[in-house]
Amino acid sequence: LDITISSDVPLGAGLSSSAALTCSVACAIDDEVGSELSPRDLAAVARDSENDYVGAPTGTMDQLAAMLCEADSALLLDCRDLTTRSIPFTIADAGLTLLLMDTNVRHSLVDSEYGARREDCAAAAADLGLRSLRDATAAQLVGLDDERLRRRAHHVVSEIARVEQVAAILDAGRPGDIGAQLTASHLSLRDDYEVSCTELDVTVDAALSAGALGARMVGGGFGGCALALCRADDAEAVLAKVRRAYSDEGWKPPTVYDPKPSPGAHRVS
Repeated sequence: LDITISSDVPLGAGLSSSAALTCSVACAIDDEVGSELSPRDLAAVARDSENDYVGAPTGTMDQLAAMLCEADSALLLDCRDLTTRSIPFTIADAGLTLLLMDTNVRHSLVDSEYGARREDCAAAAADLGLRSLRDATAAQLVGLDDERLRRRAHHVVSEIARVEQVAAILDAGRPGDIGAQLTASHLSLRDDYEVSCTELDVTVDAALSAGALGARMVGGGFGGCALALCRADDAEAVLAKVRRAYSDEGWKPPTVYDPKPSPGAHRVS
């Protein structure tokens, strides 16, 4: 196969560029040779290409999102059994908007530290006698003697709870109310999982101080993008505050995107 790739997906920005590449190529090959693999099968192939060929210890969330997401929806994924469910996420109808702000910072330690976090989570689960932290409860975490592993596990367990809360809020048709969970997620990523960085923290803090309903880093951390949920009328003020914060730090301004919940990989022509 002779494949030409044209892309404007930012590399290393925490926007799942590797999954975008592998899933789109897998779909194109499947379409060309007529193997008729299911979207889930293609997601598995894409993950295997990263895990086995590249050696990147990725999970499967990015690939399943790239294959299964639907327009104007959020995808709820349970990593215990890989079941998924689409939830309406029509924020424009609620007078809201998402701001995706790329710090344009790429720290080299993201790959090694991601692997280290995976190892910490596996060790914490083993210490608790569990297959994975998906099966852990907050009460069980007090049994972890290693303070670092306890914090890593606390992030995972609390993040699962936040995801469930967000799903319930979206099911109830109140997308503006998920902001607190977004912010709590960032604080947990910063303090318990320790994958944030100064640039991401400044972005989140500036957005919140300007009236964003919630904000968090996205991706593997140590650079890349932060996402902010805002009232549409407040978006310009939020962006202005973030840009001022960057100017005060002597940084180049962030690159800003206007993300839209969109369908997964598919043939476009």
